[in-house]
Amino acid sequence: MSLDSRITALISIGVSVGANCQPCLQYHISNAKNNGVSDQELQEAIQVGRTVRKGAAYKMDQYIAAIHEEASSSQNSAERGCECGCGGHC
Repeated sequence: MSLDSRITALISIGVSVGANCQPCLQYHISNAKNNGVSDQELQEAIQVGRTVRKGAAYKMDQYIAAIHEEASSSQNSAERGCECGCGGHC
């Protein structure tokens, strides 16, 4: 099974949006129009790319927060000393 040029163009638009690549998006929109993709289909592909990009950004923000929390926890542990209760004297 192979994808036709219209489907490939729509996928490329969504990927371009997801990747935040403006030159890619310009190219792929032009290519899509040349392959008979309607304005409605273009908007749908753009919206799918936005949804994917937003989801990826949300997950990245969660990951960064976890790293920050882990780093803060490690720093606080280092400031307190070891966890044996000696106050860092061992």
